[in-house]
Amino acid sequence: MDQVIRIGLDTSKRLFQLHGVDAAERVVLKRKLSRSAMEAFFARLPPTLVVLEACGASHHWARVLTAMGHDVRLIAPQLAKPYVKRGKNDAADAEALCEAAGRPSMRFVPMKSAGQQADLMLAGMRERLGRRRTQLANTIRGYGAEFGHVGAKGAAHVRPLLETVQDDPEIPPLAREMFAELALELAELEERLCAIEVRLKAWHLANEASRRLAEVPGIGPIIATTLVMKTPHPEAFRSGRDFAAWIGLTPKDHSTAGKTRLGRITRAGDETLRSLLVVGATAVVWQVRRGKARRPMPWLTSLLARKPPKLAAIALANKLARIAWALLARGGRYRTSDARPEACPAAA
Repeated sequence: MDQVIRIGLDTSKRLFQLHGVDAAERVVLKRKLSRSAMEAFFARLPPTLVVLEACGASHHWARVLTAMGHDVRLIAPQLAKPYVKRGKNDAADAEALCEAAGRPSMRFVPMKSAGQQADLMLAGMRERLGRRRTQLANTIRGYGAEFGHVGAKGAAHVRPLLETVQDDPEIPPLAREMFAELALELAELEERLCAIEVRLKAWHLANEASRRLAEVPGIGPIIATTLVMKTPHPEAFRSGRDFAAWIGLTPKDHSTAGKTRLGRITRAGDETLRSLLVVGATAVVWQVRRGKARRPMPWLTSLLARKPPKLAAIALANKLARIAWALLARGGRYRTSDARPEACPAAA
């Protein structure tokens, strides 16, 4: 077999598809291997450029193959998809990865360490428990409405609703028992969620970058920790605009024939990070509209006078993303006087 210079590797739970080319870009390797055979194959192979599609498990394999001496690159799925010629199968995906990695302008995803993925598990656990609590609260409200008790929105109004249901003698005993079971489940979820948030708070206090981010209005400890955990390599982005575009807070571009046509935000990238930034920005907009903001940004006040609050919140979320990138990539602290990050001496 000719010398392989680049291999596209499509991963799965048990089977792995390989597609390799030589220096002349000729296909010299097409093989499907099992999990154990794949590791043995790369252990015997001379150091080679190996390309994988970026996902949670691909970071593990990137670490394994890097330890064997290979040069591993990760490509975002949306960047590799245009190189799939036709159909959808493992061989076509591996070929597309190999082809995409040969493009000079291709962008790659930095490899995460095991510790960084463990930190993301902590944030993911909080998000999952929060969704379960919301689902359970909606279930309790739905059952309460079936017996004529309508609860107000918000997690704080769920327990009063349960107490009202228990005090209603017209509700059948079996229903009251089921409501008691739901109350126990809710208490358990809230206890677990509180314990996770305590660990996140401790992580936040121990991380210097997260503490600096929390000084920005609209970015609290939860948003700060999520930003740091999900962006371990901020230097991979050329600017704050690229970072905001990665999150999906920039408008869609439909420009043609010299005419600029911008639409709604793309909503690309990480949904959790984007939603948290929008929630933080909405809180700031709420304070400014009610005159409770300590140091309202002049541009935000002017924008609220001309545009709807929701649009202003999205614009502020975009600005928060850019500020966060500047603080993560360049260091320094947030200055409230002119709403710009203060550059650190090392970066100046």
